[in-house]
Amino acid sequence: MQARRIAVLLFHPRFENSEANRALYEAALASEGVTCRDMYELYPDFHVDIEAEKACMMEHDVIIWQHPFYWYNCPPLMKQWIDLVLEYGWAYGKDGNKLEGKYIMNALSSGGTFEIYRRDGRNRFTYRELLSPFDQTAFLCKMKYLPPFVVPGANRITPEELEKFAAHYKEILAFLRDPERDLDSLDKVEYFNQLTPQSQWQEAYCRTR
Repeated sequence: MQARRIAVLLFHPRFENSEANRALYEAALASEGVTCRDMYELYPDFHVDIEAEKACMMEHDVIIWQHPFYWYNCPPLMKQWIDLVLEYGWAYGKDGNKLEGKYIMNALSSGGTFEIYRRDGRNRFTYRELLSPFDQTAFLCKMKYLPPFVVPGANRITPEELEKFAAHYKEILAFLRDPERDLDSLDKVEYFNQLTPQSQWQEAYCRTR
């Protein structure tokens, strides 16, 4: 079996100021078989090349939206990308099945923590609940939504902690590429943060069926 092809689409309007996203993106750049695209670098004027983005999605098995969690949502270029690229008749709707069976997930940095993002926390909802529109978008496009990976408290994180998150992200990418892993069984997992490849991933999840 061939390794899955992964595309990391980075959406960050102030990438030069983001230590967290830079660490994750550098981990992706250093990963074998991963295509990395800095979308604000590609489209500073928001004129998204729709056909090029469609071709990118068709060429990859796993799509990762990497972005900061701005106001419980994504940066504006990512919303523009979703609106333009995921067209009716191509991604969803009548004859819209071009993305069927592909996998997609969010990898995000957040100023808040998991303690804040819960029902009894200050933000009243969990990350997973607030990411529901992306989950539903994947569902509408017949894609499979994977657990998100979150770097919480990104504006206060220590270099040592950030290094661990970047290493974890690189392990996730290697895990996703492995064709022997059954990604469909990840529907039991709320966040990739909960799992470490050396233990639970190999012992409890994603064995080949």
